[in-house]
Amino acid sequence: MAGGNWTRVEEFILMSFSSLPTEIQSLLFLTFLIIYLVTLMGNTLIILVTLADPMLHSPMYFFLRNLSFLEIGFNLVIVPKMLGTLLAWDTTISFLGCATQMYFFFFFGVDECFLLATMAYDRYVAICSPLHYPVIMNQRTRAKLAVASWFPGFPVATVQTTWLFSFPFCGTNKVNHFFCDSPPVLRLVCADTALFEIYAIVGTILFVMTPCLLILCSYTRIAAAILKIPSAKGKHKAFSTCSSHLLVVSLFYVSLSLTYFRPKSNNSPESKKLLSLSYTVVTPMLNPIIYSLRNNEVKNAFGRTFRKALGLRNCIS
Repeated sequence: MAGGNWTRVEEFILMSFSSLPTEIQSLLFLTFLIIYLVTLMGNTLIILVTLADPMLHSPMYFFLRNLSFLEIGFNLVIVPKMLGTLLAWDTTISFLGCATQMYFFFFFGVDECFLLATMAYDRYVAICSPLHYPVIMNQRTRAKLAVASWFPGFPVATVQTTWLFSFPFCGTNKVNHFFCDSPPVLRLVCADTALFEIYAIVGTILFVMTPCLLILCSYTRIAAAILKIPSAKGKHKAFSTCSSHLLVVSLFYVSLSLTYFRPKSNNSPESKKLLSLSYTVVTPMLNPIIYSLRNNEVKNAFGRTFRKALGLRNCIS
């Protein structure tokens, strides 16, 4: 005992989906395992193909590689531990392990917001200033934009995680979630967290909604530019270059908003778990599928890379 009812917490128990029958948990395990493998394979293929194919060395695919790398990291932080809890291998997570998982969850989550905003800016320049696009989005500029997209996650994750885990914990150590998210861990704190909660709200507005506003501004300008194109074919071609990104952004922000911005009276722990699955598990799987199926350049690159790999194999044989 550290004094009063405060207890030094050495580990937490992730409740995950323990309220569901064992048969359902086994089914969820198989489902999430398949999704996890598809996510890793799909995003890895996007990275390899956009690196290998010279036709995909444009800024758009440079940022897409960054997004795929981010999605792989996001999945590695959340899914393996969740799969273990579903089979009840080990539902416990150490104090340090919980803090580390939360740190990288914040890091990748914030960085994805800024990276999606950067990708929207890239589409804005490509459609609104096509003649100046190669000059504006040169290698140096895209590298700076990538660094600027990855950097915000460091201070946000460091401050929020360090602050939260500096609080004393008491009573139960059961986290009613499938990973160490801030709200369920915060409920275990036995101290005044009002200032931290204000910071969390301000941080959410600043680091989540600001990129969202930048995306909205970019697409407002893009829509205005597309409407000025006289031919229907030209409009379709311009829209098709940003439709994949727009769909990815919509999936990410809609699921994020439904999880964190619903009234508390409508936000039960079980419903929040289901909504959290959409942006932590499902969206990272859908991103490479969306960019592959809705983008002819990526589909053609997959074909060229496959044929090249097949030809090389035949030559070796």
